Amino acid sequence: MAEEIGCRAMEIAISILWEAVKKMRGLPEEVQKIKDELVRLRISIDKRDEEAEAERDDRLREEKKITSMQLRRELFLTEDVIEEYDIRIGHVPPPAALFSKAVHYIRTLIPRIQIAYKVEDIRSKTSLELRSSTSGEIQRNSSHHHLSDLETQEEVFGLVEPTGILRGWLKEGREERTVITVVGIPGVGKTTLAKHVFYEVHDDFVCHAMIRVPQRYTVKGLLINMILKLCKERKENPPSEISNMDEDSLKEEVRDRLRKKRYVVLFAGVWNENFWEDIQSVLIDDKNKSRIIITTRKEKVAEFCKTSSNVEIYNLEKPLSKEESLKLLLKKARYGSDGHCPDELKNVSLEILSKCKGLPLAIVVVGGLLSQLKEQSALEWTKFSEELKRNSNLNGITEIIGLSYNDLPINLRSCLLYFGMYPEGYEIESDRLVRQWVAEGFVTPDTEKSLEEVANKYLLGLVQRNLVQVSSISFEEKFIKCRVHDLIHDMIRRKVKNSCFGEYIGGGHDQSESSGLVRRLTIATNDVIRSIETSLIRSIIIIPGKQEESWFVRLERKILKNNMPLKLLDFEDSGLPRVPKKLGKLIHLRYLSFRGTPIESLPKSIGKLLSLETLDIRETKVCKIPKEITKLRKLRHLLTPKCVSSSIEWKDIGDMTMLQKIPQVRMEFDEVAIREVGKLKQLRDLRVLCFSGEHNNVLCSSIEKMQHLQALRIETSGHHRNKVVDLNKITLPNSKPIKKLFLDMKLQGLPNWIPELHNLERLTLRHSDLTNDPLESLKVMPCLWVLSLTHAYEGEILDFLPGGFPKLRKLILSNLWNLTSIVIHDDTSLPSLEYFELTCLDKLKSVPVGIQHLKKLKCLDVPSMPTEFVEEIDRIGKNKHWTINYGL
Repeated sequence: MAEEIGCRAMEIAISILWEAVKKMRGLPEEVQKIKDELVRLRISIDKRDEEAEAERDDRLREEKKITSMQLRRELFLTEDVIEEYDIRIGHVPPPAALFSKAVHYIRTLIPRIQIAYKVEDIRSKTSLELRSSTSGEIQRNSSHHHLSDLETQEEVFGLVEPTGILRGWLKEGREERTVITVVGIPGVGKTTLAKHVFYEVHDDFVCHAMIRVPQRYTVKGLLINMILKLCKERKENPPSEISNMDEDSLKEEVRDRLRKKRYVVLFAGVWNENFWEDIQSVLIDDKNKSRIIITTRKEKVAEFCKTSSNVEIYNLEKPLSKEESLKLLLKKARYGSDGHCPDELKNVSLEILSKCKGLPLAIVVVGGLLSQLKEQSALEWTKFSEELKRNSNLNGITEIIGLSYNDLPINLRSCLLYFGMYPEGYEIESDRLVRQWVAEGFVTPDTEKSLEEVANKYLLGLVQRNLVQVSSISFEEKFIKCRVHDLIHDMIRRKVKNSCFGEYIGGGHDQSESSGLVRRLTIATNDVIRSIETSLIRSIIIIPGKQEESWFVRLERKILKNNMPLKLLDFEDSGLPRVPKKLGKLIHLRYLSFRGTPIESLPKSIGKLLSLETLDIRETKVCKIPKEITKLRKLRHLLTPKCVSSSIEWKDIGDMTMLQKIPQVRMEFDEVAIREVGKLKQLRDLRVLCFSGEHNNVLCSSIEKMQHLQALRIETSGHHRNKVVDLNKITLPNSKPIKKLFLDMKLQGLPNWIPELHNLERLTLRHSDLTNDPLESLKVMPCLWVLSLTHAYEGEILDFLPGGFPKLRKLILSNLWNLTSIVIHDDTSLPSLEYFELTCLDKLKSVPVGIQHLKKLKCLDVPSMPTEFVEEIDRIGKNKHWTINYGL
């Protein structure tokens, strides 16, 4: 009897094991099917959310929200199973040796079986949901607009009269300090008007700063922000201990920077009626026509300013006229270039504009929608107008913004919602945002582009739809920082909360009870962290505040759990005193940032984060990286302080084949480092220090292997500085995507491959001591935006010939000791130049011949120039279309 029971048990065990084996065999295919179905499931949930928002019956709306919430929990759990599969099985290649392969199989057997059963369960649930759903995504037309189509500043429509009035108040008027308040309803263009006038006149003031005021702010935070902005505008270093200064010290610091100087400060988006009381004591009045601009939607803010200052109030209540609205709509829809509206579009355009009620922001958002139509025709515009009519709830700017959100492809929706993880008015660095999108899994892989390049395309799409504003842009028209309008942020914040996309604790955000489904968490509070369900959290962002060390201890104890499957952990600019003790347990991490924190070292356990893609420790006190870093084979961005370079185990760096960004490489000792770097086929950015020419062949060989290299910097140093280097041995084909090149060395001559870099946007030559004029070779480069020559040319004349440098916008000529003459032949020479810097040119006594041909010149910087030059440029520069800066 016992034998029969034993045999039966054995049969059952073998049967179960056989079923498990069959499931495991098809596991990769089943996982891929789930990934495909997840996309459709997300679309289905989004559609149900839209239906719930549109539902007028309270009971039905609540029922639909509950259904969406249930589906979203299943979605989150499904994503977690896929993540577990990728971490434990999918991306772990088995060893090559037979014995090791057997050990690997046994070690992963139990998790493979567990995941196989989870996958089977998920497949049945998601398939059932998708069968009951009729949702489908409308294919959007991809955008083909280039960065050159974008503007660095918003154009002001219909505000000619208020622009003139504000300009007059700023430039003329009484000697006493004057506060100018611009009051108006949301979306009417207050901040756009104020920024436009501010940029027009700020060069008339010695000090100037523009500051966005959060809805919830601290006086200390506001003062620190003012100091940083004032220092940046004056190109000065802020106090080293600014974050530790008390409020009284900060106030005195601001007064010192404004005392005896004529200043203008713009405070944008003020809510607090006590704002003027908080800030007016530091804005000293030296009777020199200093000005303060405040934009607000609350009239009481303006009234409170009257208590202790001269005040001018401008109520911006008048909406745009039909003509102005039409002009703005056509511009944002990118229909034509002359602003003329074709007859066949006039009626339908006015129908569309009737929903916007003359509010610039509403028109901008609708224009962004129109710009994405497959065809710019009267028929397509009419279809769009009919769609607006069918949305009967479209009675205001908020509904129009919501319609624009609903029109987004699924990936772009998640990318837009991510702005809700940051405070209102927050300007986020584009590179940081893009890397976070990649870590979150928002970006669909492309065989021909990196994930970051695809993500940048997503960002461009949001900008072109006028949902994201570019707040800072480079001369090469690359986005540096971006933000969203306050009203769009309000919409995003509601979506974030209702869709369980994330939760924001602190900073004045809605603190009402959450649904319990918290996927992403932002903490912007200095208070005790309340209890929160952590099982579904996958991302944590800490917003800088007054957090003390004990606060971070509580954070680690309450939030960061052992083996917590976090994808993203961002402490940027917070006061984190040390690395969390449980860091090595967070094996799911893809993005980790300690940037701007006072941490001093990294633990060896960093080597356990095998999924890590971005590690950012810039602006920390870390000067040594543990050798365990080389175990991170998925790492794409290693962002470090400069001092870290000497501590890296370069002999193993070549195995980290996914790296795109690495610390600078020093070559003073041997060739090992650069040989290893040559194995990094995905590298986008390379900086080589202490190059001597002795390792020229190795360097050239390594660079030739980097088919994706976009930025190259090579520098000599010390006793190698006077050695002449021949870089002509480097062979770079025209297809090489190098966009930035920096050479700091004495060159035998301009390398013949530089003019062949047809994608080059920025070129810097330093200490090159060229004897032949480099302009002849460089003038035809089609994409060159920025050119800098410092100690680079020993000749006496620089001749800018007709038709040369068609795209150049920034030109720097510095420390060219023999230069006596600059010639600009006609208006086809340097036709795009906006910024021209001439520094320490001791023999250049006369202004460049033909400078009047620079029609687009905006700024001429001439610090440390001969007296004769300064006197002449001062004489001819009066009443010119460009401004002159003489240096500090």
